[in-house]
Amino acid sequence: MEVSPREWDILKALRDLGGKAPAHALAEQLSIPLATLMSDSQSLEGKGLIRSTEVRIKRARLTEEGKRYAEEGLPERRLVEALVELGGRAEIKQVAEKASLTGQELAIALGWARRKGWVSVKEGTLTLLERPGKTPEEEILALASRGEVRVEELARRGLEAALASLERRGLVEVEEEAFRILKITELGLKALEAPRPEELVSCLTPELIITGRWRSVRFKRFNLEAPGLPVYPGRMHPVQEVVEEIREIFLEMGFQEIRGPLVETAFWNFDALFTPQDHPAREMHDTFYLADPSEGDLPSEAIVQAVARTHEDGWETGSRGWGYKWRAEEARKLVMRTHTTATTIRYLAEHPEPPVWVFCIDRVYRNERVDYKHLAEFHQIEGIVMDVNVGLRDLMGILAEFYRKLGFRKIRFWPSYFPYTEPSLQSTVYSPEHKAWIELCGAGVFRPEVVRPFGVKHPVLAWGGGLERLVMLKLGVKDIRKLYRNELSWLRGLPICP
Repeated sequence: MEVSPREWDILKALRDLGGKAPAHALAEQLSIPLATLMSDSQSLEGKGLIRSTEVRIKRARLTEEGKRYAEEGLPERRLVEALVELGGRAEIKQVAEKASLTGQELAIALGWARRKGWVSVKEGTLTLLERPGKTPEEEILALASRGEVRVEELARRGLEAALASLERRGLVEVEEEAFRILKITELGLKALEAPRPEELVSCLTPELIITGRWRSVRFKRFNLEAPGLPVYPGRMHPVQEVVEEIREIFLEMGFQEIRGPLVETAFWNFDALFTPQDHPAREMHDTFYLADPSEGDLPSEAIVQAVARTHEDGWETGSRGWGYKWRAEEARKLVMRTHTTATTIRYLAEHPEPPVWVFCIDRVYRNERVDYKHLAEFHQIEGIVMDVNVGLRDLMGILAEFYRKLGFRKIRFWPSYFPYTEPSLQSTVYSPEHKAWIELCGAGVFRPEVVRPFGVKHPVLAWGGGLERLVMLKLGVKDIRKLYRNELSWLRGLPICP
């Protein structure tokens, strides 16, 4: 069996290392690039001189937040220890000051301490129920604080559930590393019985041609199927790639894209959608209000009066309204847009005649506590169809076609409730990876109270949902924060053409 000098060196190094070795360790010993070794090993494997197997190792490492908690202690642990020092019963504010917990840490500590059954809360007072010993989560933090730890080792210790909990909390990240183990065969050992072959020429140079040496040298054969060096070309961000895919699908289906301002008046964000002015969604804990400037302009007097009357007594919509006195001062307040429906209803008011087929993919803002499935700034996919004699069957057909073009084969709808559509429905798709049905968007037909004040006389089909949930489903991401951390290892590992 003919081998090249470098292949002979690889076989000899494998024999000297006991017959097998990891590819990266072998490349380091031979002082050759790993890509070169893998190319040669593929050639050797094709000749039956070595065998290679892939080994995957998962390692857990702490995030920046995890490192801080490994050093300072988990918020729930600090809360319990402070409560112990205060005698086992104290006001929440007092315990927070004793434990040096920030506002966000206090919320985390209270949530987890109550969930684990360590404390009870009543009328602003904390009572200690249990002072636990070292928990599995704390054991993982201690192990990982000394460096990366193998998931296999954590599983051996029975810490899988604790690892999953820390991963959901964003304190630990699990990364998988794949490498190959090379093992020499009996045929490979026999190949070493022959002396090391002479060097092969891999490149035809001008010197070889001028001197005529090309006639006597031995040229190396090229393996065109050997893997090359990894290439990381410039690419669009994965989230933007999904946005472009969705945009292309809607345009193919005959829709027009629209955009709207990020800062809206409460009129377009709430009142135009028949949301009462005392609705909880308008409170500060759900909506970001602007301080300066704090108010914006309202549309024409006719539109304002129609919306006001609809809220108060139903106007000409056939509704009884909400039965309160509508206030223009409340409608003038400026907010960070909480949904892209504010954009579509504004467009609908400016285009009350059919046909209207439009969609919007844009940012929205809500006063959410950031965790593995919530962000304060995220994106929504929104669409409306206003046309003659359209109905719920048309809406389900449009959404089903949209999801099929995205690659989902099983789609379901069922009745639901949304404040400004009637009838309403929820759409779901089946994910083979999760073996579950996933909710993606709410939809329905706009109520008369929403469209009649703007002179719209034909049915309006509407739907909307979160973009990030769809992106996470397509990319297999479990933590929404991962989409925007810009981790190069994750970005490079995603296929450009999935």
